Parts: sequence; structure tokens; C-alpha cells
Amino acid sequence: MTEMDPSKKVADRYLKREVLGEGTYGVVYKAIDTKTGQTVAIKKIRLGKQKEGINFTALREIKLLKELKDPNIIELIDAFPHKGNLHLVFEFMETDLEAVIRDRNIFLSPADIKSYIQMTLKGLAFCHKKWVLHRDMKPNNLLIGPNGQLKLADFGLARIFGSPDRKFTHQVFARWYRAPELLFGTKQYGSGVDVWAAACIFAELLLRRPFLQGTSDIDQLGKIFAAFGTPTSSQWPDMVYLPDYVEYQYVPAPSLRSLFPMASDDALDLLSKMFTYDPKVRISVQQALEHRYFSSAPPPTDPPKLPRPNPKLRVSDFNPQEGPTVLSPPRKSRRVMPDRDRFEGNSHQAEKIDEHVGERQAVGDIAGKNEQVPMSIDFSIFGSKPLSRPTINSADRSHLKRKLDLEFQHNE
Repeated sequence: MTEMDPSKKVADRYLKREVLGEGTYGVVYKAIDTKTGQTVAIKKIRLGKQKEGINFTALREIKLLKELKDPNIIELIDAFPHKGNLHLVFEFMETDLEAVIRDRNIFLSPADIKSYIQMTLKGLAFCHKKWVLHRDMKPNNLLIGPNGQLKLADFGLARIFGSPDRKFTHQVFARWYRAPELLFGTKQYGSGVDVWAAACIFAELLLRRPFLQGTSDIDQLGKIFAAFGTPTSSQWPDMVYLPDYVEYQYVPAPSLRSLFPMASDDALDLLSKMFTYDPKVRISVQQALEHRYFSSAPPPTDPPKLPRPNPKLRVSDFNPQEGPTVLSPPRKSRRVMPDRDRFEGNSHQAEKIDEHVGERQAVGDIAGKNEQVPMSIDFSIFGSKPLSRPTINSADRSHLKRKLDLEFQHNE
């Protein structure tokens, strides 16, 4: 009698239940660990044919999550190959922050918002302490467990940083959460890119909609400059030396109070420091956690008391309330960044080197559905309907694989 394949023994340990989500590169299942009785989530990643190479994104995620053990970071319980697929076993999380933000039945108090952003920053601070950049911060990568605890997830784009000469790709993060230095094409950056994305999430909690919704990298810069004013050389001296820098016509900055009229003075002060243009001056995550916003009244809500959406419904069931359009400032009419313009022909092809995009719905896609206007003490603005986040189709998989392989070998 032949001995059973060890990977099959491990696979048989988990009893799959319903599908939680499905993307281009895999499926996420809810499952039961028959050995412990624990509910888990299993991400099944298709490895593809041998000639297509190893799925480096999954390997990076496994390696980093083995090192990153923190209450605000998702726990990787197990990982095993089986039937041509790689299976990652995670602790089960009920929902994600995007579902909370979009749920019309949920009222977010200032204390609730403070709690969610504090947990986000705590998880990020642990990453930076371990010299890890997340590089994909956004609400649906912030998962929420049964006890209300928020945890950072999806580390497929994460990298070790700290070497002064190391270069990275600038095509990271979903566009709406991308820092201006990335939009100007820098390949040398640090923890400030995660801070900017966290600031966008903070703003999204206050507004109950994505804050800066650009349709291309150029349009994203326009949205940023319209919100915070065109940066000057005194604000950001190194800006003119960035690879894709182009001069925009000067537009003065509106007051943050006009953008977030119901936010507290302390919240606005923290936002202004996180949204600083110059990454050398931008506040660090640890400094943000020490800001007076978190020690002032009201105190953050205890995680078990935080509001959560109906866990039986999906994020895709939402019909978001229309939000405002922040107009791009006038700028010179010459063509800029031609290579990236071709790359960004439409919103569905804009993220072709982000292999994680196909799994956006598969990581955390449970939430609530209703028809009421979202409620928050800090919610105040309505306007045009937000665009869907950029996605890709399965026809681009081989292109993605080549890009990923090249990046892993030469330009992490």
C-alpha cells in the first residue's frame, strides 16, 4: 500500500464550505479545520503551467507573513501545494473596511473612525518596524474579524526596504491611494508611500466615499492638486527631479475644513501631516500614532463595540451614494508621460503589472446592502458617482506573469 501524499493529508484536514470570493488568480473558501474545529479562510492560487514560472507574489506573501506576527496583521496559519494549486490558510475574517464604509445602515461616530484608523496605523507601524512596505493599502485589504479587530492583509506587493540605493517599481497601490511621488515615477521611495495611502483611507472613513478618484495617473495628480494646491519648490524641493515630473499651473490650496467640514481640528491636523507632499517631511506612522488626535476626546471605540455590516451580503451588492468630483487644475497642453498614457488607455487596463488586482474581490468581499444614505458625523459631501476601481481581465495573465518575473529578478 503506497503512502499517502503529505500534501493530500494536509488538504484533507480542511473541510471546504462556501466560496467567499473569486478572482483571476484563485478562489477564497470558508473552511473548517477538522483537527481544531477552527473556521479558516483558504486562498487557492492557481500555479499555472511549469513554463510560466513560479507565482512569486504568493511566495513573497508567505515569506513576509511568517515574519509579521502582530494583532493587526492577518495570520497565515498554513500553506501547502495540492493538485497544481497553492493553498494559503488564513484566520477567518468576517468582512473588510470597505464594506463598513459603504454600508448605508452603519453610523460611524468620530470614536469609531478613530478606532479603525488607529488599528490601521498600528498594523502598518509594525510592518515599518520590520522594514516592510505594504504597497497595497486600501479599505478592502483591511479585514475585520468577529471581535471587531482590524488586520492588514494581502502582502503580495510588499517589499523589504531600507537600502538607500534600492529601486522599486512605481506601479504599486490602487491608483486612488497612490502617493504623488509614485505618480511622478520615482523608483526610490520609503515608508511615506504607505502613510499617504493610510491618509486616503482616513479621508474615506470621514467622507464615506473614496476621496481622490482619478481615471489615470495624470488625472490623479490633478485631483490631488485640486484638493491640496499645486506643490511649490519650497514645499517639495526634489519634485522637479522626479522621472515623470511635469509642471502644472499653480492652483491655491483650499482649506481642509472645506473638504472635511465636520472633522475635528485634531483630525484635520493629522490629515495635513499625512498628506504632506514632500515624503522627507511627511509624518511617519509611529509619529501619527503619537499625534494628539488619538489622545483627545472621544477615545477610540473598543473593537468589539464597533459597527459591522451584515456578514451574509457582498460588497458587490452595494450601490454607492454619489460623491463629488474634484476637478483637475488647468495645466500646460503639451503631451506628458506618453508611455504611461498608452498604458492607461482605459480604467480596466490601468493596473496591468499589479498581479494582486485579480484577487481584490477574493480577499474580503462580504458586507451589507441597503438603500439609505451612509451616516457619519464626518459625512457631508455628495456629488457624482464614484468610478469602479480598475481591474484587469484574464487575457492579460501571461503579460502579468512576465512582468512579475522580470520585476522579481531585476527591480523589486
